[in-house]
Formats: sequence, structure tokens, C-alpha cells
Amino acid sequence: MKRRQFLNKTAIATTTAVGLTACTSSDNKSDNNQQSSTTNVNTNQPSIRWRMATSWPKSLQILFETANFFCQQVNSMTNGRFVITPYSAGELTGGLQVLSAVQDGTVECGHSASYYYLDRGIALAFGTTIPFGLTASQQNAWLYYGGGLEAMRKLYADLGIINFPGGNSGTQMGGWFKRQVNNIDDFKDLKIRVPGLGGKIMERLGAKISVLSGEKIFKALETGEIDAAEWKNPHADQTLGLNKVAPYYYYPGWWEPGTSYEFQVNLEQWNKLPQEYQEIFQGAANYANQKMLTKFNAVNGKVLKSLVIGGTKVLPFSPEILQVFYQTAFEMYEEIASQDNDFRQIYENWKKFREQIYLWNYFNEISFANYSMRQN
Repeated sequence: MKRRQFLNKTAIATTTAVGLTACTSSDNKSDNNQQSSTTNVNTNQPSIRWRMATSWPKSLQILFETANFFCQQVNSMTNGRFVITPYSAGELTGGLQVLSAVQDGTVECGHSASYYYLDRGIALAFGTTIPFGLTASQQNAWLYYGGGLEAMRKLYADLGIINFPGGNSGTQMGGWFKRQVNNIDDFKDLKIRVPGLGGKIMERLGAKISVLSGEKIFKALETGEIDAAEWKNPHADQTLGLNKVAPYYYYPGWWEPGTSYEFQVNLEQWNKLPQEYQEIFQGAANYANQKMLTKFNAVNGKVLKSLVIGGTKVLPFSPEILQVFYQTAFEMYEEIASQDNDFRQIYENWKKFREQIYLWNYFNEISFANYSMRQN
């Protein structure tokens, strides 16, 4: 199979993953096998060295490993002619300053989440997730086949950046709380770490919002700087040790139903790449996008069980709480859409797509889950 056919630009993550698995896997294949898969690379292509800033400390294994895995694939598939070196949060730039570093050329590329940068445009939230929005599979469907990626790239082009989906952590948990929240009034004056539009919704209902990078959350909870914090899911949360400083673990994470991460690339540097390297970059990004979600799904159940055995109290948000936040969310979306043209254009497309895929998934996935998952 020819490389350019193999790394078709329009391939979705799952299709690319199947094809790329035949070429390489950092988990199961040796370096020798990886090298043998790249012998057809044009050795006349230039030798290029890039740096990748990330929003993740190395201790956040699956998140940082996704960036590292991606870099390994690009290296392997070019026989070491295109090398991208990933750096953890704080090494080259702060975890929440990755986009700025990519934009100003401090680094050529980064791995981050778009909703950390709403000061650059509130519509960037759609690139990661918005409250009561799309699950991971739905988000990928919207990005790859619903016009989402094209819409996000228009926003990023104005910043001198091109973006590629680069992982999803799935529907998240609702966070760690030092005290129980039994009704909506319990959120008033609650100091909580929540990024993106979820934080803005909580803020409207009286919560005091902090946006902290991952490596700072534990200390903030421990010292009382915040009363609660959401991060991601059992595996990532336990890695940070959040279960050691807050006893109550709530669900669901309504503000992050399908959290997408992305590779952000300086557009000027991207345009300098040979077409073959661009295709390899995109293929490796698609594979990484699929790989993160499957790995999180594979480990979260076991970790959640261990948390419960260790004394964590897993509690649901009440229907009253969810209803108030749901209503507030869509009231806020309509308000923002009336004031921000970029947000309005994406929101209208997104809303139609959400309605259609919700209808389909109600019949196929929800009906199945409502029966089968309750049998355990």
C-alpha cells in the first residue's frame, strides 16, 4: 500500500488506527519492527527537528504518553528524519500557555486543550467540549464528518495555527469535593477548579472558579485554596492523588461529556513541511486520537473499583442540580451566540448535529445501555 494512500488525509481515527497498527505500536512492537516499516521513506527529504510543548506533567501518564507516542510515530515513520521532542508542562512553557508558545514560534507545535484559551475566542470551547454536549464518539463524528474540524481551523487560522484532534478522555467524572453538594445552593461560594464553559456556568450560579493546570490541583485542594476540583477520570485523578484530599467523588461530569485534546501547530512551520511529512503527521495524530480514549476506557473501571475499596464515596449529582445547570447552559449559549459571530456560526451547526446524533444514539446506544449495563 502506498504511503499517501495509507495516510489518506480524510481518514478518521479508527480507520487510520487499523492501518497504522500494521506499521507500528510503541506498546507491542519492537524498535526493529518499527524501523522495518519505514524503509520506503524518501531519504532525500530534509532532516527536521521540532519541539512540542504540552499541558501535562509527565506523571499524567496517558496524557503525556499520548504526546510522546505521537512523536515516536512521526520519528519512526520518517526513519528519524522528522523528529519532534515532547516537553512536559513547565519545561518550555506553563501548562496553560501552550497555545501562546505555538503562536509566537517559541515552539513549533503543542499538545493541549482548546478550552484553556477562551480569552482568544470563546468559540474555541467547541474544539474540546462544551457542557451537555457531545460524547467522545459523537465529538469525533462532528469533528471529522460534521464540519467541526473545518470550523475550528478557521478560528485557529486567525491565530496562525492549524489544529489536529489528538486524543479524548471520554465522558468525565464530576470532580472531587471536600463536602457534599446536595442541592444547587451548595454551589454558592464554592471554590472549585473547572475550566471552559462549565466554569462560566457555575460562576453564574455563585461558585468561585479557578482554572489551574493539572500539576497544581492537589496542592490547591490540600491547602484549602479550593474546595473542589474536577480533572478527568479515575485513572488520571488517582494519578494526581485527588482521592487523598477530598472524600466525595461526584458524577457525571456534565461539563465535559467528551473531552477532545489537540495538536496545535504553528501554521508557518506547517506550511514549510514537505507534503509527505504533513501526511505522516496527520496520520500519527489520528492514531493518537483514537489510542488515548481506548486506553482510558480500558483502565478506568479497575481504578474506580480500587478508589471505592479505599474509601472514596461515589455520589451522583441530584436531578435538581443537573436540571438547573442544563437550563443555565443553554441560556448562556443563546446569549453568547447573540453577541459573538464566531460562536453563533459554530453553535448553529453544532446544535443541528447534536440533535441528529442524539436521536440516533438514543435508539442504538442508550436503549442498549439502559438494559444491559443494569444487569451487572
